[in-house]
Amino acid sequence: MTRHFLTLLDLEAEELAALLDRAAVLRAERGAPGARPLAGKSIVILLEKASTRTRLSFEVGVHELGGLPLTLISKDTQLGRGEPIADTARMLSGYAHGVVFRTFGHDRVEELARHATIPVINGLSERYHPCQLLADLATIRAEHADLRRVRVAWIGDGNNMAHSWILAAARTGLSLRLASPERYAPAADVVGLARSLGADVEVVTDPREAVAGAHVVTTDVWSSMGHEAENAERARAFRDYRVDAALMARAAPGAMFLHCLPAHRGEEVAAEVIDGPASRVWLEAEYRLHAQKALLEALFGAQ
Repeated sequence: MTRHFLTLLDLEAEELAALLDRAAVLRAERGAPGARPLAGKSIVILLEKASTRTRLSFEVGVHELGGLPLTLISKDTQLGRGEPIADTARMLSGYAHGVVFRTFGHDRVEELARHATIPVINGLSERYHPCQLLADLATIRAEHADLRRVRVAWIGDGNNMAHSWILAAARTGLSLRLASPERYAPAADVVGLARSLGADVEVVTDPREAVAGAHVVTTDVWSSMGHEAENAERARAFRDYRVDAALMARAAPGAMFLHCLPAHRGEEVAAEVIDGPASRVWLEAEYRLHAQKALLEALFGAQ
């Protein structure tokens, strides 16, 4: 049976911990001679949404593991002209050894995986962003070895990143508090699923309540791709959810700040925070490469 990575729940807790361990090793040993588990293999990076970090980190990662990365922009393919996803999946399965799919609705990545006979990685969907969470967790692990002792505060939109943090709580045992306006709260079914797996997840509306005592404070833009028409409305709804120095002061001493990027200084985060000593944003961005290399090894290296 072909194994896919569509959400963090596709990894057992022990597998996730081992993958994060491996990411740290790959970072420490980068540039040293090593195994090339993707030698002779081609990985397609299929982009329906614009990308900087996902595209670059996967292209570099596949290359460093000895494979050939092939990036396809949807609008330049038959998929962008209406070819069914199922047909695209069957075609890609005959050419490549795996595919990274960055798309819109989560049903699209699920359909690709359903019809593909090669591993499919969710490079981002509107429901989940699991590859980013691998990097975020690896960044936290650099300072907090035991994630079960870590309290994370998510501030802002209950979007794909919030959903992925919720599943991370289920898989790692970290404690999670999410603060969002009621209209923009995380999906109840995602919260319910995580809680059914034993996750310590609480959803509130007051960002000060969420941040109190947190070891990690994290956020995202107020309007993600596809929500540009709602910019003004969202700016009003989230005006009290900016992560600034005053909000960070309510977190635990030495708390770190994370952001998946791109960031809008002066909107969801103040420049004094993202560019200040609490920020681990650039290490977090770097860990996209190392964590995804560990994932690629796990999914494709044994084929």
